[in-house]
Amino acid sequence: MISQFFVLSQRGDNIVFRDYRGEVQKGSAEIFFRKVKFWKDDGEEEAPPVFNVDGVNYFHVKVVGLLFVATTRVNVSPSLVLELLQRIARVIKDYLGVLNEDSLRKNFVLVYELLDEVIDFGYVQTTSTEVLKSYVFNEPIVVDAARLQPLSPAAIFMQGTKRMPGTAVTKSVVANEPGGRKREEIFVDIIEKISVTFSSSGYILTSEIDGTIQMKSYLTGNPEIRLALNDDLLIGKGGRSIYDYRSSTGSGAVVLDDCNFHESVRLDSFDVDRTLSLVPPDGEFPVMNYRMTQEFKPPFRINTLVEEAGALKAEVIIKISAEFSASITANTIVVEMPLPKYTTRDHGSFFVVADGESTQIVGGSEHTLRAKLTFSQESHGNITKEVGPVNMTFTIPMYNASKLQTSSFKPLNDPEMASHLNSSNLFALLLAALLFISRNGVAGSRQLLEKTEPEIPEFPKPNIPEFPKPEFPPLPTIPTFPKPELPPFPFIPNLPKPEFPFVPHAPALQKPGVPKRPESPHSASSP
Repeated sequence: MISQFFVLSQRGDNIVFRDYRGEVQKGSAEIFFRKVKFWKDDGEEEAPPVFNVDGVNYFHVKVVGLLFVATTRVNVSPSLVLELLQRIARVIKDYLGVLNEDSLRKNFVLVYELLDEVIDFGYVQTTSTEVLKSYVFNEPIVVDAARLQPLSPAAIFMQGTKRMPGTAVTKSVVANEPGGRKREEIFVDIIEKISVTFSSSGYILTSEIDGTIQMKSYLTGNPEIRLALNDDLLIGKGGRSIYDYRSSTGSGAVVLDDCNFHESVRLDSFDVDRTLSLVPPDGEFPVMNYRMTQEFKPPFRINTLVEEAGALKAEVIIKISAEFSASITANTIVVEMPLPKYTTRDHGSFFVVADGESTQIVGGSEHTLRAKLTFSQESHGNITKEVGPVNMTFTIPMYNASKLQTSSFKPLNDPEMASHLNSSNLFALLLAALLFISRNGVAGSRQLLEKTEPEIPEFPKPNIPEFPKPEFPPLPTIPTFPKPELPPFPFIPNLPKPEFPFVPHAPALQKPGVPKRPESPHSASSP
């Protein structure tokens, strides 16, 4: 049960605000933003997703630079509220197509209608895009995707959960194509978030991949979809390395620590042939979330060197090696390195950014960053312990660190498509219907399925000879037998009515009288 829900911009502007129960003061949005912006509790630089101020519990997640916040005074499950905020953001993105400040302001009527259907008096009703289609009737105002600003690395990586929403599809699930034509498309993305810790000498200390298979469906009729993954996919720690080339494909087995699936996924044949069967609901949803801590080859290798150049000076050298194919380019790269608080000046040579584009690194290349630091006071210890660690965020399209792939993608039990599946055009239809496009957020692949009908040639109608109509002999005539004549019934004479003698009426009997009792002589009175 929540009391309030609101969405804030990066500047703290209140874009959407809905008070469901009236239990929290009206200025809660300003209190929350001031607390988050100037958070200095326990030496943390950023506010945690859940905290309490004056008896009010604040829950928030950051999605593409926007703060989705819920407040309540009661003790509720934090994971429940955080998941609710993520699902509300996903539902709004499904209807608007693009989730940013501009789209929220232009479609505020539709957003408030969605919030009223999702939450009633603080209680969650539904977060299904497909169910909400029966209750929400406002049409979205489409925001031109070409006018959107590129996402910052913070908007991509600072999601608060492992299930990062994709940014490839920018059209609403309720909007049709020009001319009223329905969109028959489905998009599949594999998005991975990589976390690697290197030692000062360049060795890998810890490595982890948090990934998700994201799907967004525009199909009508809810056809069944079958998605096949790697045949050599293993679930659970088996002690094998990704560099163990014992698989039939020559790329090594894919070993995942654990995974979970969407409620619409059926795992009947997953253990046998690694295929997932599902009926995709409308909108965007995670088909599968997985985690991998087995040894894998990171896309970058970072070496850092800090040299003291005097009592108040030092030089930092960061060498970055791109260890992926030269045909792949990494972009939106940001390298961060904390410096001592008494640093007064830093200058050096960094990446060259041309035409306002983001920093890019081509695979197989090496780059060196140098920075000279000036301090206001002399360090009393080892300067290398006060500098770092180096943090690097990036986006690599067409790259998958875990080697997880979608090997095939087939629609099943679709009436519109099944009507054309016959021996003459089955192969042509599959070639026309399956269009593979590789893309990702951090690393992944994307598949686009369009229901297109191939042209079926018209074969000439064969000339079938007309056979003469057979003549059958007439049926034999059945003779007519004469109707038998029956003799008439015999005549019965009329007998005279019998006369009975007259019986006189008997005289009426009189009721016999009771004789009067004689008087006794003794009963007479004496004179």
